[in-house]
Amino acid sequence: MTTETAFTGIHAILYALFDAQERLDRQAMRRQVEICLEHGAHGIAALGLATEVSKLTVPERRTVMEWTSEDVGGVKPLGFTIYGTSVAEQVELVRAAEGAKADWVILQPPMVGSFAATEYIRFFGRIADATHLPVAIQNAPAYMGRGLSAEDIRSLVAQHPNIKLVKGEGPATEIRQLIETTEGRLPVMNGRGGLELIENLRAGCVGMILAPELIDLTVAIYECFVSGDEVTAEASYREVLPTIVFIMQSLESLICYGKRLFGVRAGIEIHDRAPAMRPTAFGLDLVRGHARRAGLFEASSR
Repeated sequence: MTTETAFTGIHAILYALFDAQERLDRQAMRRQVEICLEHGAHGIAALGLATEVSKLTVPERRTVMEWTSEDVGGVKPLGFTIYGTSVAEQVELVRAAEGAKADWVILQPPMVGSFAATEYIRFFGRIADATHLPVAIQNAPAYMGRGLSAEDIRSLVAQHPNIKLVKGEGPATEIRQLIETTEGRLPVMNGRGGLELIENLRAGCVGMILAPELIDLTVAIYECFVSGDEVTAEASYREVLPTIVFIMQSLESLICYGKRLFGVRAGIEIHDRAPAMRPTAFGLDLVRGHARRAGLFEASSR
């Protein structure tokens, strides 16, 4: 694997799938990875916002790393988001990611307090210096309430050369500004459930990191676009955009309805871990309608 191949395409960020007792469900998690691989995901990631990482204990985060590494089996690039409130906690989890054969890690800002950019630059830099893995910075101020400017990111990257990527969560106009500020030297992958997918690619994103409820369709759109068939890519994107808008009303909506859309398409029963947004009867009707339009995931051939 090279940095270039790790940071391109549509990567699936896994949901945390629980059983009726709110425990991580081993079989459901394995099936989720299988579906992503079967439907062409260019990489697999876990322990991000869609994985509800803040609800997982440290041992559970290690378990997700171990399970995901086993299920991916080295066939696609594997990344883990690192969540923690201190340098020591994040370094501990980076070590766990290394042990789980991760190809790269994504650092989130600590979800405590609110500090000047220089503090976050030092924080990220200390963790990046502690690992040989390529490092990405998750910059999601709209979802996390803290983030860095394009100029801050340029300064951070200049000081720490193994910071290789930005995981954005913002509009395509801001992504374009970041790419221009860093003079195109820093790959950027966006998320936001696939909102503005085509515009993000035109802005210069090398790919997207998306939850897996539409993984087959978003992979097909990406591959049409990069092959030069932008007309088909745009037409296909227009078909899935209402579904993306439905589930991306908020992060809580993604976890409530996006996860249930995945569950319907995959034949997996979805259970919440409290506290959680609970679906309404009308919301579940909408999920079923979107699932009918998207179709079911094909049964595993394994």
